[in-house]
Amino acid sequence: MEEIRRRPRRNRKSKVIRQMVEETQLSADNLIYPLFMVDGNKIRQEVSSMPGQYRLSPDQVLREIEDCLALGLYSFCLFPSFPEHVKDKYASISARSDNFYVQTIADIKRRFPEVVIMTDVAMDPYSSDGHDGIVENGEIINDATLDVLVKMALVQAEAGADIIGPSDMMDGRVGRIRQALDAGGHTNVSIMSYTAKYASSFYGPFRDALDSAPKSGDKKTYQMNPANRREALIEAELDVQEGADMLMVKPALAYLDVIRLLRDRFDLPIAAYNVSGEYAMVKAAAARGWLDNDAVMQEVLLSIKRAGANIILSYFAKEIAVLNKN
Repeated sequence: MEEIRRRPRRNRKSKVIRQMVEETQLSADNLIYPLFMVDGNKIRQEVSSMPGQYRLSPDQVLREIEDCLALGLYSFCLFPSFPEHVKDKYASISARSDNFYVQTIADIKRRFPEVVIMTDVAMDPYSSDGHDGIVENGEIINDATLDVLVKMALVQAEAGADIIGPSDMMDGRVGRIRQALDAGGHTNVSIMSYTAKYASSFYGPFRDALDSAPKSGDKKTYQMNPANRREALIEAELDVQEGADMLMVKPALAYLDVIRLLRDRFDLPIAAYNVSGEYAMVKAAAARGWLDNDAVMQEVLLSIKRAGANIILSYFAKEIAVLNKN
């Protein structure tokens, strides 16, 4: 029998050796935990399509962050849900420093200065049309929307946001926001651009959580076509030129090839958003006993990191922190 000289199994023969040669490692340091916010007090409403995730009033957000800090999780992305009666065509409330979202950012940074707070910059949580931009005669008006986004980003930065997250996919928004932040004395505030945000079917549970679905039409004229890969290079090159500090791919699992594409072409940190639908699928299958929640959760996040993401936004973040702590 021919001698077998190379035996890869030798590097798998024990747990210690497997850990020693492990190529990809995941920790809470790599994760950002998205939190859903509503106005009020003592509100903790579970999102029915996202078991284990809640709509939290500001007092509960502070409590949740305190719990996460004890687990070693320090980074959070905040998403607000506003009632319909305060929304209008131009998302006016988004630029007001007295809205509950902006006030909560300031409260968090006063109480927990060590945490990193990422914000969301898009019109849909504040817009009576439910779109990420101004709607005129059924069309999303790009350049007029930029003025709204700039005002929104500035008020968030002034409240203490560490990372601004433009999720709107309007052309030119990164450059306009960077220019306004710098002119306003916020040169240390980072921009994590939603660079390749696809018009995906995986966002449904997120829109349930925030009641932010479009009132008419869809988002295909500004979010990317899932069929396109090279187009992500155009978006990324523009974001780099305009001053982005980090580039994001959203969703993550169905777009691992795009994560790798950006990782190989650009030197900026690459982020990926493990979105609500990806989370909901695992939770639904685990609830039926079809999958092991903890094992699949870790495999999913490892696959995203292995594809090239330095940073992962994930609703699994707290669960991973609990596992690592134990």
